[in-house]
Amino acid sequence: MNAKDNATPTTWFDPDDAPELTDKWFEAAHQYQGDTLIKRGRGRPPISENERKVPVKIRYDQDVIETFRKTGKGWQTRMNQALRQYLKEHNVSELK
Repeated sequence: MNAKDNATPTTWFDPDDAPELTDKWFEAAHQYQGDTLIKRGRGRPPISENERKVPVKIRYDQDVIETFRKTGKGWQTRMNQALRQYLKEHNVSELK
């Protein structure tokens, strides 16, 4: 049996169907400097140190998690916002 029998057939593309390469496309494209690939970002400025999210493993009561999960997609962000609001309104060092 020939190994190429199971190969996926090559699909031909018409070069006239290719999108136009505009200045905007070239500005967003990855480029090589020598042998090094320089990837362009998502168009967003770098995140400052105080905006970075820190992954932690923490345990919450089940009812707290269920309450936030019921709010739908983005529940972790809302939980973070609730904690941030609490910090603005309360002195954490007074908790015992």
